[in-house]
Amino acid sequence: MKTEFSRGVAVGRIGAAGREMDIEADAAERAALARRFGLPAIHALSCHYRLTPGRQEQVLAEGWLAAEVEQVCVATAEPFVSMLTADFVARFVPAERFREDEDLDPEAVDEIPYEHDTIDVGELAAEELSLALDPYPRRPGAVLPADVGSVDLPPATAEADEDAAKEGRPSPFAALAALRKDDI
Repeated sequence: MKTEFSRGVAVGRIGAAGREMDIEADAAERAALARRFGLPAIHALSCHYRLTPGRQEQVLAEGWLAAEVEQVCVATAEPFVSMLTADFVARFVPAERFREDEDLDPEAVDEIPYEHDTIDVGELAAEELSLALDPYPRRPGAVLPADVGSVDLPPATAEADEDAAKEGRPSPFAALAALRKDDI
């Protein structure tokens, strides 16, 4: 399967001592990833890897990700740019040895199946970027507009209820109280 940000590495070319490498997404790849993740834009995405061969053709991938993404603030609906960094560890496992375990240990290293002697470190970087994104991004210093989210709270005391009535403001529960009187 071809992904938006694919960087295949042949497992046989990693070497016994391991391999370090840097990858960076180009403009077309960043635009495709932005569409995939529902972002206005991804301005930069790079990742540094240390790949270490393991037993039975497994590869341990330690990665450090840096990205500059444009997100939409949930409070103001304004776009803003944020810098993201993340470090992660994953283990690539040959597909024939990979098993989907229902009793996953949240502390265990993530395992990713691969086929045809090639691991895709670009797709791993894309997946880690998606995990690093705030699901409810908020621009620094953003506050809700004054007319949004105001809630009429019930009076804390009977005196506060009387004060509200004197000011001409109905109690939020006045309509409910009237309904209850009709039922009695």
